[in-house]
Amino acid sequence: MDKRTLYDEFGKIESLLQYMLKQMEDMRSSTDELVEQNVNLELENRHLRQRLEEFEMELEQLEPTDENKQGLSKSRLNLEKIYEEGFHVCNVCYGSRRENDEECAFCLDVIYGERK
Repeated sequence: MDKRTLYDEFGKIESLLQYMLKQMEDMRSSTDELVEQNVNLELENRHLRQRLEEFEMELEQLEPTDENKQGLSKSRLNLEKIYEEGFHVCNVCYGSRRENDEECAFCLDVIYGERK
């Protein structure tokens, strides 16, 4: 092989290696960006999960539970259900429909009044 061909081949190989090195640098840069983005997403996901747990706990505290109605007997629970459907359960207006679902002090006393 003559000197000129040898130098040309070295030049081609050098260009090819530089091209490959550039590709490797680009790939490393892209990988670094993806790793950074992944870490940020993992942190955000962790914070969102914590906030969701807090929100669910707050929601559980706001929801009425059976413990809140535990003191009512079955008959009072039935009266409460009828009252919530819009009917009077007091002895004054028993069975009639409540106007605009307004509260009735007599009905509330029958349902939640002093229990014996």
